[in-house]
Order: sequence, then structure tokens, then C-alpha cells
Amino acid sequence: MNSRPSIRPELREWILSTTRDGHSVPDVLQLMKQSGYDPRQSRSILADVLKIPLAALNATTVTPAASALQAKRTRHPEAPSVTVDGHRVDISMSVNEPALRVLDGILSDDECAELIELARPRLKRAMTVDTDGKNQVDNRRTSEGMFFALNELPLVSTIEQRLATLLDMPVSHGEGLQILHYLPGQEYEPHFDWFDPQQPGFSTITAVGGQRIASIVMYLNTPEGGGGTAFPEIGLTVTARRGSAVYFAYDSGDQSSLHAGLPVTKGEKWIATKWLRERPYKRG
Repeated sequence: MNSRPSIRPELREWILSTTRDGHSVPDVLQLMKQSGYDPRQSRSILADVLKIPLAALNATTVTPAASALQAKRTRHPEAPSVTVDGHRVDISMSVNEPALRVLDGILSDDECAELIELARPRLKRAMTVDTDGKNQVDNRRTSEGMFFALNELPLVSTIEQRLATLLDMPVSHGEGLQILHYLPGQEYEPHFDWFDPQQPGFSTITAVGGQRIASIVMYLNTPEGGGGTAFPEIGLTVTARRGSAVYFAYDSGDQSSLHAGLPVTKGEKWIATKWLRERPYKRG
């Protein structure tokens, strides 16, 4: 994996304040170059500070600099792409806050179909994590689901390594891949994926890998109706399309990362979800 340079607190704060003022990533890279920073080092620093996948950041920096409004949300008419272990992934949308990327072609049609069939016999009512760090039935989440252990099967290992390479994050920092199945009317109401430090079970939840720092929702089929992923704080809904994914990063307390699995109105929805932790994830 790429080693990240140490970042001075003043530089970190300058990057954050500059992007908050509406400057795009290419703008910040150009300013750092004018200040004498090596472009490759600058990309690595921005990936660390802004929690952007390094490979995706490299791809998006070749597009023309956006205006202040476009920097907040950029649609790429000709999507930039990255190749991960021979697998092409297109970045079709970029959002700065939260750091969000829509990734097209993250999974092949065959991989999507195989994951569904491998998961189908093991589906159970999907759970959430309660304040004590234990799994609970939650009326906000009405789907069925199951987890694969890390590297449980060859296909799972292939996907985990692809994500690790794309995001510049070791496989060990990810929770097991979760498969979820939604029928008409089923949904996951607005929620955060990060753990609330004020909850009494916070220390228990984070003892096995630390805080969650990013999520990847991969769509295994295209529902006939509904089923997108909504981000109400930024007015964005990502359409569920087979083989595509939405990646988003966050800090604890980040309100802009509020999201929901919208109700399926016709047909069914299958997704694979991966949560990333700040340290290696090891369940007892």
C-alpha cells in the first residue's frame, strides 16, 4: 500500500478551510504545486485530509477545474476511470461534503449474480447495533441480510482486495461484507454509519477496530422501482444500478453523511455493504 506523508496541523487546517470556501480539488493541488509541493505527495496528502480514495482522486484531478458551485457536486459527462487489478471503474459523480464518489462498474454482472446466490440461503432479518454494541431488531430497517467473513470465499476475497486497492485501505480495516435484500415497501430510514461517542456502548463497539470512517454501498441489481440511496442533508439521491456503488467518508458527528435506503416500490433490491474502520477490525 502507499505510505502517507506526515501532515503538519497548519497544512491540514489550510486544506480544510480552502475546500470549505468552495475551491475544488484541482484548485488546491495547483496552489500546493505553486508552493513547492510535489504533485504526487500533494495527492496523497489531500486523500488523507479529505478522506477521498487516492485512486479516485487521481482520476478526478485530470478534469478541468470546477467553479465554486460545481466543486460541491460534479457530474462527469465523460466519467474519468481508474483500473484496479485489470478491472475498470468509472467515477461518474464527485461530492466534496461529505467526500462522496459514485463508482460505476465496481462489480461485474457475474459477480453481482454470484453474490446474490451465495447469500440467499443465509438471509435473516437485518439488525442494527444498539447502544451497548449488541445487535438488535430495528423497525427502521426492514430488510433481510447476512455477513460474509473476511476472505471467506474466493469471490469475497477478490472484491475485498479490489476495494482495498481502490481506496488505499488495507483489507483488514474493513468489516465483513454484508448482503442485504429488500422487497417492495422495505427500506432503511435515515441514519448515520458512524458510532455516536455519547452512547454508553461506544467503547465496546470501537474496541474492535475503532470508529467507522467510510462506507461503500454496492448495488447487485437494478430495482424496477425505487431503492436508491438518499442523502437528505445535501439533496442527493444515488440511483441503484447493478454493478455501481456509492462510496462516502465521514468523521464522527458528520451530519452531512445522513443517508437512507429508500423504499423499493417495485421488484426487489440487493446490495452489498462494506464499512471501513480506522484500525484493523478483529471481532472476538
